[in-house]
Amino acid sequence: MTDAIIVNGVVKRFGQTKALDGVSCSVRAGELFGFIGPDGAGKTTLFRILATLLVPDAGTATVLGEDVVRGLWSLRSRIGYMAGRSVEENLRFFASVFGTTVERERERIAPIYSQLEPFRDRRAAALSGGMKQKLALCCALVHRPEALLLDEPTTGVDAVSRREFWDLLGQLKLGGLTILVSTPYMDEANRCDRVALIQHGQLLAVDAPAAIARSFGRPLLVVHVGNRYQALQAIREYAHTHTVYPFGESLHYTDARSVVSELEIVRELAAFLSSRGIQDARIEPTRATVEDTFMERMGTS
Repeated sequence: MTDAIIVNGVVKRFGQTKALDGVSCSVRAGELFGFIGPDGAGKTTLFRILATLLVPDAGTATVLGEDVVRGLWSLRSRIGYMAGRSVEENLRFFASVFGTTVERERERIAPIYSQLEPFRDRRAAALSGGMKQKLALCCALVHRPEALLLDEPTTGVDAVSRREFWDLLGQLKLGGLTILVSTPYMDEANRCDRVALIQHGQLLAVDAPAAIARSFGRPLLVVHVGNRYQALQAIREYAHTHTVYPFGESLHYTDARSVVSELEIVRELAAFLSSRGIQDARIEPTRATVEDTFMERMGTS
């Protein structure tokens, strides 16, 4: 399988801040690839370089075989972006920019546009968050791009709209489109073929989500407790704590010792919490997720 996107040692600085610090990775043709990381990790900077909107200070990047600096004018018509006006005006504007018409591309965007058509005369600013994202996706697809770059497309929308949006991306991938998407939501990593974990402009890992989760190197325990904050503060003072952090309605804990069994860790941690007046803790082993691996690698990077 050929690579649609190749990033090699890319560096980008803004004053004294290094937004990207030697990033290297590749995205295969037809792949749904995710960049996963918090705000400020460098995702947007990288996407703007790949979209020919920024020039790297060092390193190279190619998209669809074109260098993002030397080939920007030919490349811009081959990639899709996500970006007011009414629904119909937005679509016609973006179609005209790329030398086509909405009518000609109606079949291409039909699965998404069918959800927007009842609002075709509504101003884009008056749409719900989920509908705005679908409009932006239609605008990005209306000129039939070969690669789609989506920078945090689901930020600020509700959980149902997020799920629907990723379902649409899955349908587009089945059509052979190369999709590069960034997100701060760790749960969206599992919708990608492969992901890159990024923090402080550096890649922490690149692999399939399941492989990244399996790479978690320590026994992981989940602590269910009524007063989560009290338990968190107590465990931070426990002599054998390696990491502890909130995870949903529970806490995730790893032990600093390498030769102690999970059963012993559970028993000793429960006894410690009981000594601190926390009697209702339920502790059990659990499988690591991409988020757990990210938290672990953040601590060692």
